Amino acid sequence: MSPPGNTVFKDRGKLDFDYIPPRLPHRESQMEKMRSLFAPVETGGRQHCLLYGSVGTGKTATGRLFADELQKKLAAGGRRLDMVYINCRRRNTDKAVLLQMLRHFQPHFPDRGFSSSEMLDSLGGVIDKEDTHLLVILDEADVLLKKGTDIIYLLSRFDEETGRRRKSISLMLISQENVLNLMDPASLSTFGRTNVVIFKPYTAEELLDIVRDRVEMAFRPMRVGEEVMELVADIAGEQGDARLAIELLAKAGMMADHEGAEEVSPEYVRAAKAEIHSIVTESKLRELDTQKKLVLLASGRRLRKNPYATTGEVEDAYRVACEEYGETPRKHTQFWKYIKDLEALGLLDTKVRHGREGTTTLLTVRDLPAGELVRMLEGILSRELKKG
Repeated sequence: MSPPGNTVFKDRGKLDFDYIPPRLPHRESQMEKMRSLFAPVETGGRQHCLLYGSVGTGKTATGRLFADELQKKLAAGGRRLDMVYINCRRRNTDKAVLLQMLRHFQPHFPDRGFSSSEMLDSLGGVIDKEDTHLLVILDEADVLLKKGTDIIYLLSRFDEETGRRRKSISLMLISQENVLNLMDPASLSTFGRTNVVIFKPYTAEELLDIVRDRVEMAFRPMRVGEEVMELVADIAGEQGDARLAIELLAKAGMMADHEGAEEVSPEYVRAAKAEIHSIVTESKLRELDTQKKLVLLASGRRLRKNPYATTGEVEDAYRVACEEYGETPRKHTQFWKYIKDLEALGLLDTKVRHGREGTTTLLTVRDLPAGELVRMLEGILSRELKKG
């Protein structure tokens, strides 16, 4: 356990799930499209849009960062914009959504005794009184739409009966899927079919930029090395998930603190991945043939203190392991086939690095600490083979 005050972190809050950084690498094109879409709001109009993409692609962070930017831009021109963020997994009825909107302005608005129509009238009154435009962000909107809802229709046509010159409400829906096909024709007609911003999964290279940014914000200098950051990005790059990358950083840092370590090692990153989700089990290792066990053992031994190892380093360690367990090492072509088979099973990962000296193939394990992998394999092999 690390002594009080001895920590790898500078500001762990920068790794919190709900922290919105001042800039979002590789989401500039999405921000630019939203600026274009919401231009009518700056001149008294309204706009609705859908942000969709898989988990960890930056939808919510980008939406909230844009809302903050728009709020400041309007304020500079003497106009007010209020933003209400609602998670539809928690507020999954029309009345719950309306209540959250009203409580933005009136924190003690009662949760019973009003119909949806009366709540809408109250909302119109408070928006007029506050002289504001309201941007409503409905996160995980698919939950609401799949249950059946009138809220998109009601809010998108909010001003129709009032004759207001300035429009009152804009909608931003966030979802893992394109929910336009879940809307009824009337809602879709007003919401718009083309107001869509797509978020593709991040590449490992893009995730590395995000990881570098968060490390600089959250960790003390020299506590997370470049190759450790690369390992985090590679692990999260399998799904293109920035949220996973940030969670790995936070967990690995906490593990380093718990053990009083001066820096975040690759083993803490692997342990964090194993805690979140690991596909490596002892039964899966036992199913491997002896040669593949020895290749994986050699990899684990080379990786206990390193994020990556070259194929040459692992092949040298493989020959040593074969001698240790009385097995004949296979030639390079067969060794390389074992590597690819282990990669296909999700037990080993390869990547190509281009440098001044040419192209190098690097190996790593991601799903559990290399030391734990070595311990498991040594136990299995010692039971299965007689040492020479």
